[in-house]
Amino acid sequence: MLRGRFSRFFRRIGTPPSADAARVEGAELAEGAELAEGAELAGRDMRLTNEGDAQLSADIERLTRFEPNDLELYRTALRHRSSLRRRADTRVISNERLEYLGDALLGFVVADYLYHRFRSENEGYLTRLRSKLVNGQALARAARTLGLGEIISMSDNMVQKDGRDNPSILADALEATIGAIYLDLGLDPARDFIHHVMLDDVNLAGLAEHKDNFKSLLLEHVQAETEEQPRYELVSEDGPGHSRRFTVEVFVGDRALGRGTAGNKKSAEQRAAKVALERLTGDDGPTHREIR
Repeated sequence: MLRGRFSRFFRRIGTPPSADAARVEGAELAEGAELAEGAELAGRDMRLTNEGDAQLSADIERLTRFEPNDLELYRTALRHRSSLRRRADTRVISNERLEYLGDALLGFVVADYLYHRFRSENEGYLTRLRSKLVNGQALARAARTLGLGEIISMSDNMVQKDGRDNPSILADALEATIGAIYLDLGLDPARDFIHHVMLDDVNLAGLAEHKDNFKSLLLEHVQAETEEQPRYELVSEDGPGHSRRFTVEVFVGDRALGRGTAGNKKSAEQRAAKVALERLTGDDGPTHREIR
C-alpha cells in the first residue's frame, strides 16, 4: 500500500536529478554565462569600432574637406609599418603601397599644373620647380599644417622617438592619403586636395627664383632617415694659385654619395651635396626617398 503511494508521489513530482544530470545542467549554465559575456564583449568592441570609425571619418573630412566612403583605405594610409611589428594578423598592411600610388599622382598633378601655368618656360625650369614643390621637406610641412602626425598609427617606440614629427613619416602618410582619396573618390577630389595643401598658398615665382642650399637639403634628408650627418672631405686641390680647383666628396657613414668640383671649397661642397641628393632621390631633385 505504502509502496504504491510513494510510486504515485514520485510520478507527480518527478525523479530526483542524478549526479550526471546535475553536471550537465552546470555545464549548460556555465556555457550560457560565457556566451553572455562574449556577447557583452562583442557589443563593447562594436561600440569601440563604431566610435573609432566616427572619429576617423571626422578626421578625414577635416583633413580632406571630403566625406570619405571607404574608411579602411584611410586607415591603411595612416598606418606606419612600425605598428605592424609583433602583429599576428598578416592581412593588415602598412601605408607603403598607397604611398607609391600617391607619389605618382602627386607628381602628375603638379606637373600638369605647372605645364599649363608656365606655358613659355622650358622643361628644365618646370622640372626644378616641381622638385621644390614635391620634395620631402615640402610634404612634411604640409602634413604638419594639416595635423596629420597626430592621427598616424605607429608603435609606442616610434612615438617616443618623435615619430609624429618625423619628416619622412609625415611625407609618406600625406602621399598615402592622396592615394586613398584617389581610390575612394576619384581623380578630381585627389587633384583638389593636392591643390589645396601643396599649391594654392605657394608663391611659385618666388620659389622658382630661390637658390637651393643643397647642403641644407641633404642634411634634412639624411637626418630624416638616419642619425648620421653628411661629412665632406677634400679629395684634391689643383691648378695655379689664381685658378685653383677644389674637389670635395660627401659621405654618409662610410658611403660616398657624390663629388663636386669648383673654384672654392664651399661651392664644391654644394655641388657634391647636389649630386648626392640626385643620387638618393632621382634626377628630378630632392624627394623623401629613404637612404638604403
